[in-house]
Amino acid sequence: MALHTIGGPFFEDFYNGQIFGAPAVTVTEGFCSIYQSIIGDRMRLSLDHELTKKVTGRDRGIVHPMLVINIVNGQTTYASQNVKGNLFYRGLIMQLPVFVNDTLTTTTKVVGLNQNKNKPGRDATGMVALEIETLNQNNECVMRYWRCPMIPCRDPSAETGHIDDFSEIPKSLSEEAILASVPSTWNIEPLMNSSFEPSLPSFQQQDRVVVTGQDTVTGATELVRLTGNIAFAHTDASRSYLNKRLVYGGHTISLAYAQVMRAIPDTVTLIGWQGCDHLGPVLEEDIIRSEFEVLNIKSAPSGGTLNELKVDTFAKRLNQDDEYEERQVLDWRLVIWVG
Repeated sequence: MALHTIGGPFFEDFYNGQIFGAPAVTVTEGFCSIYQSIIGDRMRLSLDHELTKKVTGRDRGIVHPMLVINIVNGQTTYASQNVKGNLFYRGLIMQLPVFVNDTLTTTTKVVGLNQNKNKPGRDATGMVALEIETLNQNNECVMRYWRCPMIPCRDPSAETGHIDDFSEIPKSLSEEAILASVPSTWNIEPLMNSSFEPSLPSFQQQDRVVVTGQDTVTGATELVRLTGNIAFAHTDASRSYLNKRLVYGGHTISLAYAQVMRAIPDTVTLIGWQGCDHLGPVLEEDIIRSEFEVLNIKSAPSGGTLNELKVDTFAKRLNQDDEYEERQVLDWRLVIWVG
């Protein structure tokens, strides 16, 4: 009889062109309800199916785009089970909206490997550039993007020789790609004509917006399990370099997006991310807050505007002196469609 150990790949196990698959996911109302209970987002179309019908002309409710992103991220995590931290996301764009009961199939491809410089007293690690593509049940591309987990080497003193520079990963979304991702058949007038009181200010380019409402991170493992995320550091404190379960980065980003929605309630949907850098770890019970700058506002081809935002998100937790300390954990640049 043979003994088999099932676990994720170490840095030495990756090679360029390697493909990872994952179980397809049908996004039911159950997914949407559990996501809402954890994040509490107020984006209107994902909450109001009657308004969604008027805007999209479809009989099915729309799935919150951040839930879609979290499910897709979960589908990519066979490759990053041993992750120490996800360093960045690039070029994420919602090419098509996802509706309730759509089925998502995701493939993950290794497109770059770069070992970190070995230092005394620190085990060897490397960065793995992953290109992700997700199709719906009609074989249409829903989204495509890149992310970069940091993975430990099996041999703590390994010298793999991998020195890829990741230059093929796009630094930002093209204007053409952004415009192509705005649904051309949607009618946003019902959303624009159903604003509610009290009204919030209309923001101009270069405005700085501070959202005072903060959120304590709860349900971290529940979101991980909901989205099929099998990265060890999010479920097993003994596998985390902090000896505490790390909060999955998409959870923090989802809370940040929910905070932005409080300031811009007439958002139609998320179009994409120019990029998102993780600047520090988040732990359960951390308190999250966000502020953002309006980088750019342009007219959208289907009405309304496309707003590019730079979101700075912070986490605070109690230190050994029982005082709160805060540090920035996200530098996130996104594009939203506003009615």
